[in-house]
Amino acid sequence: MDGGDLIKEARRRAGLTQAELARRLATTQSVIARWESGRRSPTFATVVRALRECNLRLDPKIGAADDGPFGVALGMARLSPAERLEANRRLIALSGIAEKARSA
Repeated sequence: MDGGDLIKEARRRAGLTQAELARRLATTQSVIARWESGRRSPTFATVVRALRECNLRLDPKIGAADDGPFGVALGMARLSPAERLEANRRLIALSGIAEKARSA
């Protein structure tokens, strides 16, 4: 999933058209369309701002490069039970977004 995919999903969740989001970001509908189609890549700051305009937030985390089973288990073990539940909730939500993107 890239920045354009995140913007598209956020815009849809907020019930906004491309034109409405464009007005909120002081840009044009065609720029939004290019981001969402992958013909142009928004900057990280633009993605964060677009999500904020859709009343969502991007919560990036930096972690160890080891994303094998041991690294994932170790990372999860460092979280509190509430943080583990939230991490699992995010994974489930992201898998739904990815599935929707594949079927679109």
